Amino acid sequence: MALRIGLVIVEGREVLVAADAEGRPVDLGAMAEKELGMRILRDPVELAMDPDALASLDPLLDPEEGVAERYRIPQPDRWLPPFRRPSKVLALAWNYRAHAEEGGREVPAEPVFFAKAPSCLIGHGECIVVPEGIGRVDPEVELAVVLGRRARAVSAQEAYDCVAGYTVFNDVTARDLQRGDIKEGRPWFRAKSLDTFGPVGPWLVTADEVGDPHGLTLELEVNGKIRQRATTADMLFSVPELVEYISQYITLCPGDVIATGTPAGIAPVRPGDEVVCRVEGIGTLINSVVSAG
Repeated sequence: MALRIGLVIVEGREVLVAADAEGRPVDLGAMAEKELGMRILRDPVELAMDPDALASLDPLLDPEEGVAERYRIPQPDRWLPPFRRPSKVLALAWNYRAHAEEGGREVPAEPVFFAKAPSCLIGHGECIVVPEGIGRVDPEVELAVVLGRRARAVSAQEAYDCVAGYTVFNDVTARDLQRGDIKEGRPWFRAKSLDTFGPVGPWLVTADEVGDPHGLTLELEVNGKIRQRATTADMLFSVPELVEYISQYITLCPGDVIATGTPAGIAPVRPGDEVVCRVEGIGTLINSVVSAG
């Protein structure tokens, strides 16, 4: 069964939420307990992998039933990433031909992936904080895959069984740092992992609701102007191929995130800008850019 699951802070407490028919957050725990006598104290990823629980909860979100509106949260204090404590955040470089070409790179013959520190993750509505003197900063819209099961040396045919769902990811990059590190032969980890440089969310959309993730429109908008627009059909390496490839080398764990790469059109942002990332059928992620201090 399909569900859109998230995590928010309300009056100082963490609340597991689901999206109602209009995309507004509903207190999933309170609704399940009062309507079904079922306690839900679990990670969104764990819930996404439990078809029996999803089947019980899904009818409560039917707008014709009128149940969900009694548990709506008008305005959360804060949105969190829609999963807890991933052991790894991995991202793909040059997984769209046009993006590789705009950077003067050859199209890779196999996936090129790198790590971002999990500590860089922030939620929908949080601010991207640019440290003083950091230079150019680029946002990058991406479809992200969230693992639901341990994956070690899985085949592409087995990959979807390991996927809990999908979310929107903004692979914010300190471009000047990255270029300097490349020139000196150093890894990109610093440039990709600054605090707040991993906006994600707001929803974890269960895999069954998305179906085939390779025909979704991606857009990145800055201050109302579209900078990136493409479709996941343009990815060089598909979701199953990425899970298969990465899992040959690194064990993927529940809650781990794979950001599948960004299309062409990258350009810098500055403090005061608003960045909107959209992935069709997944959601809209909005974050403002501010200066540190």
